[in-house]
Amino acid sequence: MSTTPEMPDFTDWQQVVDLLRQAASEQKDDVLLKFLLTPDEKDTLLGRVNILHELLNGQRSQRKISELLGVGVATITRGSNELKHHDDETKAWLAELLKKQQ
Repeated sequence: MSTTPEMPDFTDWQQVVDLLRQAASEQKDDVLLKFLLTPDEKDTLLGRVNILHELLNGQRSQRKISELLGVGVATITRGSNELKHHDDETKAWLAELLKKQQ
């Protein structure tokens, strides 16, 4: 009998990121995401991407974004607050990445 408590093999967010990177390098990221995310979580993630895109685009108020996406203003504010934690270079990179995917 083992004296060490059992722990899950994946305990750190970076491990999930590494899994996604590996899956992407094998062009299987879509398969992995289908395993990991429920339909509701996929919709939530899509909403989050749209929130960030709209905020970085800067053409609509938070209230207008809320109406456009059918989410609460508080959800938009959380996205806005997250963007405030990043430098201009990172935000420009994300804006360009999102723009390329339109």
